[in-house]
Amino acid sequence: MSDKLNKIVLAYSGGLDTSVIIQWLKEKYHCEIIAYCADIGQGAELEPVREKALATGASKVFVEDLKEEFAQDFLFPMLRANAFYENHYLLGTSIARPLIAKEQIRIANQEGAAGVSHGATGKGNDQVRFELTYMILKPDVVIIAPWREWELDSRSSLIDYAKKHNIPVPVTKKKPYSMDRNLFHISYEGGVLEDPWYEPDADMFLMTKSPEAAPDKPTYIEITYQQGNPIAINGEAMSPANLIAKLNEYGGENGIGRIDIVENRFVGMKSRGVYETPGGTILHAAHRALETLVMDREIMFLRDSLIPTYARLVYNGLWYSPERELLQKTIDDTQVHVNGTTRLKLYKGNCILAGVKADKSLYSKDMASFEKDDIYRQADAEGFIRLNALRLKLYTQTFGNM
Repeated sequence: MSDKLNKIVLAYSGGLDTSVIIQWLKEKYHCEIIAYCADIGQGAELEPVREKALATGASKVFVEDLKEEFAQDFLFPMLRANAFYENHYLLGTSIARPLIAKEQIRIANQEGAAGVSHGATGKGNDQVRFELTYMILKPDVVIIAPWREWELDSRSSLIDYAKKHNIPVPVTKKKPYSMDRNLFHISYEGGVLEDPWYEPDADMFLMTKSPEAAPDKPTYIEITYQQGNPIAINGEAMSPANLIAKLNEYGGENGIGRIDIVENRFVGMKSRGVYETPGGTILHAAHRALETLVMDREIMFLRDSLIPTYARLVYNGLWYSPERELLQKTIDDTQVHVNGTTRLKLYKGNCILAGVKADKSLYSKDMASFEKDDIYRQADAEGFIRLNALRLKLYTQTFGNM
């Protein structure tokens, strides 16, 4: 394999693992290493990342601002699908990986690099998400996953390797957990969080106040939608990334969007994860509320039946699969009439519906009213009930009571 490798593009974060990986790749494969960092809203200062990558052996560094693409082409389609994994997880890490990998392959093609590499471990989901995307977009690419190859098996061994090769490592105690941040969420896992009985420390959370510390007065917001996509907050139009960032502020201030779950990884084990997704939680509530007004009952039933499959495809790294693209087309067809505004009350961790309206609505006040009307004939309900009871009566007559 090493004969084929002229250059390797590494998905680089600037942390301990990927800083060590640059040196390790150079030692093992004797080729040029190009570092690539995707700015998807981590909030970290990225210029030091460029300097550190060059200082630790990268021949080139690409720092790409992907925040708007992330919001418009990845988060919004997923939000149109109301996707969540195993009842709670809003897929913030899962949805970021295909975008990072896509840009990595673009850079590999641009630079004529035969190989790509990442810092994901052999126990997690991210290795699958990265590599399935690599293989779909560039089937002949050489993939190097150091955590599945090297003998470095702990943080301590990585630190020793870094010191041996004069790779700058901050002298701090071991972090009590690992963290991954982007525009949509922050995830926390590992370390002290590996005990599901352990309650996270209050100072761990970075995006949200605790519900107890949130304001005693509720915050009202209005979110306007066009064909299933949020386009404005309180009447102010915003770009996709800016809109999500603003909702993160609203949700964070009001203690919204924290979850603590044990989930089933694609590779087969269970893992405990703690997540903050303030803006995403608000958008799920707002979108669902508007759909109740404008979406046909049977269409909603069919769409809802697709959500678990769609979410599993995202979680398992199959964003670019033909089946996800097929589901997306079907789901997007259901969103043509999702136009209107949802009003929400944000209060101490709760996201409460306070009103919903649409120019074209399937809700008819005249028909649904308990007051007298000339639209719905109540006597018609008798025949409706008799027809629906027919099979039940036949079952009881044939087999007796259940």
